[in-house]
Amino acid sequence: MNIVKVTYTTKPAFASENAANIGKVMTDLRLMDYPGVFYHCCLAPDGCTFTHTAFFKTENDRALINSLPSFQHFQQQLKASAPEVAPQLELMTLIGLSRDIFDV
Repeated sequence: MNIVKVTYTTKPAFASENAANIGKVMTDLRLMDYPGVFYHCCLAPDGCTFTHTAFFKTENDRALINSLPSFQHFQQQLKASAPEVAPQLELMTLIGLSRDIFDV
């Protein structure tokens, strides 16, 4: 399993557009109902700091999200917005889950 966490802070004027772009990615992922990807995003109380956490069953599953047009658009728009704090990527190690997220 691959786990990726990305945190960044947008400018206040871009936060709602960023949230809408993330919503499009989430809609596409739900429509695909792809079993090897569990992805979520949270917004901090400041209204501008976003944390994305993605669980991928395999490395190929990770490649899938990067190929989505909505994800590519989200990334392009975020980069063009010149975030206040640039995205910081962390590769995480799973310690435990309260429930299974992938059918084994």
